[in-house]
Amino acid sequence: MRALIYGISGQDGAYLAKHLLDLGYEVWGASRDVASARLDRLERVGVLSRVHLISASLGDFRSVLSSLAVAKPDEVYNLAGQSSVSLSFEQPVETMESVSTGTLNLLEAIRFTGKESKLYNAASSECFGEIESTGATEETPFRPRSPYAAAKSAAYWLVSNYREAYGLFACSGILFNHDSPLRGERFVTHKVISGVARILRGNTEKIKLGNIEIVRDWGWAPEYVQAMWLLMQHPTAEDIVIATGESHSLRSFVDHAFQVAGLNWEEFVDYDESLLRPTDIMMSYADPAKAARILNWKAQIKMKEVVKRMLESEMERC
Repeated sequence: MRALIYGISGQDGAYLAKHLLDLGYEVWGASRDVASARLDRLERVGVLSRVHLISASLGDFRSVLSSLAVAKPDEVYNLAGQSSVSLSFEQPVETMESVSTGTLNLLEAIRFTGKESKLYNAASSECFGEIESTGATEETPFRPRSPYAAAKSAAYWLVSNYREAYGLFACSGILFNHDSPLRGERFVTHKVISGVARILRGNTEKIKLGNIEIVRDWGWAPEYVQAMWLLMQHPTAEDIVIATGESHSLRSFVDHAFQVAGLNWEEFVDYDESLLRPTDIMMSYADPAKAARILNWKAQIKMKEVVKRMLESEMERC
């Protein structure tokens, strides 16, 4: 089996590449400019020398056609595009183009070539907007509250449309927050963990955070890429919520990180109003029952263990 991962240099791309290689796949990875791309995540999971890398931009239809022709994939994983909610407020056009237009180019390229490549699309829990404690399912309406969420929503419906209109095997995993030691620096979880590690090494600089009362469902990224693969092996293309089913406040995440370090978080964290977004989601709850039912997938690693593993890894690297 041959797989092509767009966005292979990111957190999910690196873990997915490793998972597929362990399953015996030939793995191709596309990045906008391989020569200048940060490939340290692939190095950290030990697969950089085992993947075939090509330059390709989802924003360029010709580039997408060329990458598909070179890789000849049985499975295509679309993990590319601008991935920061906060940055999407600063770069809304780039976010829309890289996420929604990029997904459209990929769908159209697969349809145009006539090759029966299966497509996985990375959707996001941000599409739902505010979610009450009953938890979002695959039937919950989208109410996006950021340019990023709007772009991901458009991409989701494009995938659905091409599946219904042209019979493509195209599916979306609606992933809730998932973290690991490979999480990017723009994400608050990385900021918290790296901040705690610096404090343990003697740095007295406080961690500045915005609203710590937000509630999210945090899972473990290496488990989530397994769900992506399982979704592609299902006999029919399905859209599925991937989450732990347990939500916690950012305050709880911070508190636990400092507990693991043997510290009181209130001594080391400052509120910074400038970090607030123009609009934000306060509550985010998930109901991942369909994933358990049709994929036999259930998250084993929950928030507290995620925090522990991230902090241990950060301290080992220092």
